[in-house]
Amino acid sequence: MNLLPIFLKLDGRRGLVVGAGTVALEKIGSLLKTGLRLRVVAPEATSEIRQLAADGRIEWISRSFETADLDGNFLVIAATDSPEVNAAVYRGAVERGILANSVDDPPHCDFYFGSVVSRGKLQIAISTAGESPAFAQRLRREIDAQLPADLGPWLEDLGRLRRHILSTHPPGEARKALLHRLAHREICDFATRPSRQMAFAPHADQSAESTGKVYLVGAGPGDPDLLTVKALRLIQSADLILHDDLVAQAILELAQSAAEIINVGKRCGVKNITQEQINGLMVENARENLTIVRLKSGDPLIFGRAAEEIAALTEADIPFEIVPGISAAFAAAAAIGCSLTSRNSASSVIFSTGHHARSRPDGLPSLEDSTRVVYMPGRDLSSLAQQWLDEGLPPEFPCAIVSRAAQPGQQIIYSTLAALADTAPALAPSLLIAGWAVRESCASFEAEEIEDPVSI
Repeated sequence: MNLLPIFLKLDGRRGLVVGAGTVALEKIGSLLKTGLRLRVVAPEATSEIRQLAADGRIEWISRSFETADLDGNFLVIAATDSPEVNAAVYRGAVERGILANSVDDPPHCDFYFGSVVSRGKLQIAISTAGESPAFAQRLRREIDAQLPADLGPWLEDLGRLRRHILSTHPPGEARKALLHRLAHREICDFATRPSRQMAFAPHADQSAESTGKVYLVGAGPGDPDLLTVKALRLIQSADLILHDDLVAQAILELAQSAAEIINVGKRCGVKNITQEQINGLMVENARENLTIVRLKSGDPLIFGRAAEEIAALTEADIPFEIVPGISAAFAAAAAIGCSLTSRNSASSVIFSTGHHARSRPDGLPSLEDSTRVVYMPGRDLSSLAQQWLDEGLPPEFPCAIVSRAAQPGQQIIYSTLAALADTAPALAPSLLIAGWAVRESCASFEAEEIEDPVSI
């Protein structure tokens, strides 16, 4: 390999693009992000390039290329549809010692544009030396899908900590070790982590108790390809995995070699461990500053006793996060090619289980014993609310409208069936969940009645 991967500082330097078509526009977009002072030479230009010139972001010279256009530039891009013009641009650049790139012409390139994954100041550039740009783009998409969206702000925070440490801590192995500890993503997740406190208090006692985090993760129906990207990342980085008996071995094999893996499930009613012991394992290991993945088959919030584990973690003041998974119900429907909400035969879905707590009687669920999920409930909920009241559901029946679930700008509006008609319209897409389980998940329902809907 005779290529040297480097990152050039181009801010304020001069650059030239010969050509003003769609290919040139792509390169111009990349170069403008660097602060390069860009001149474009071409007889005609796309409307986007004309607008960039009108806005003063580039200089467009409306004529054919002349060799003298190369003078004074740091780098040059040849992006015309004429091989002869591109070759002339490259030859002239070589004669002047100017870095040149002739688009889609590897023999006439001093450098290549990498396929870049960006998170703020973090950049990961991929090159195949011109062999297959399509493969580089595919690899970029795969890496981009696995990187957390907040890496940019996190890296800036890390940079501030690093500069502070370099100015306040004496040089040596201790300072070097601290910098490496801070660069571990899990250590820096929380502003109250002891590692951050050490950065600002180099002479303080560094033995303070620290707390890890528990992730309630859905493993999906068993196929590793059906894991979410976030679930895969957490499984691969966990210190401890507590998994249900139904979690496939192929998924457990994705864990790092140093991870401890414990089966805490049951099969055919036979328990290896009690729920109280599972709760204790999560709490005790989180207090040892470990990252714990509580891995559940399907989705963790469907028939997985997640409510009891959430309550135990909340009571112990342990940070936790829920990572949804593909429910077995959806995988089963996909396997038989069945739409659960066929317009011709089904307008609702109710999930139920054959297992109940011992304190509850067996038998079919009543109207109030089910959680109702309504996709796309519409902006006016009055008719739906009246229909449910007519069916016998009580006015205080808890409801939650989830708008843009798991997306930036997510909104949750809590209400009751009686107040549902007066609830302000939610942003699309939205989903309505109704049932006593909603009350269990929200402290807003601790009172017997809610006078006004609650939005969070």
